[in-house]
Amino acid sequence: MSHIFDWIFSQYQDVPVHLVILEMVGVVFGFLSVWYSKRENILVFPTGIISTGIFVYILLVYGLLGDMLINAYYFIMSVIGWYLWTRKVDETHFVPITKATENEKKWSIFLFVGTIVFVSVVYFVADKFNTWTAYIDTVTTAIFFVGMWLMAKKRLENWIFWIIGDVISVPLYLYKGLVFSSFQYFLFTIIAIYGYKAWKKNLGKSPQTLLK
Repeated sequence: MSHIFDWIFSQYQDVPVHLVILEMVGVVFGFLSVWYSKRENILVFPTGIISTGIFVYILLVYGLLGDMLINAYYFIMSVIGWYLWTRKVDETHFVPITKATENEKKWSIFLFVGTIVFVSVVYFVADKFNTWTAYIDTVTTAIFFVGMWLMAKKRLENWIFWIIGDVISVPLYLYKGLVFSSFQYFLFTIIAIYGYKAWKKNLGKSPQTLLK
């Protein structure tokens, strides 16, 4: 067991202490955000805002521009989602979980392709297409962009995108030396699977509270 811990912390040997601490704090709040999302709890957004704000800075330092843009986008969409989730359909019920409409599915494709093009341009201009991780990062960025957009609109399909993106991100972050973040995405994958099941069970039901 000690060898495992030695290997984990050896990945941070030359990393400034403040970055390690920030990553751990960001991971904790990121975990809380996904957990609250699974429970259809409005706290998904404030915890997500804290986590994404931290990771915007960390990912900028590590040069993962795609994931940095993801977190900046998450930050903005968390504010929007916070507003959308708190809308009421009547005096005692909030907006329910629903499936994406055909029009939203088309917009999802457009957002996915558009994000890949946009992030590719960013990487090209910044001359960051110098490793295979940059290309993977571009794809995961597009996947998560669509997932966050659908989550803000409270669509069931958002979990499918989270699951796919999380599975890809586990080895990506491990390879980059962000061990705690890799472990975070492993936990995210598990929670996302249960989140999909929980949301599917509550499909079409208007909640009376968003703090559960």
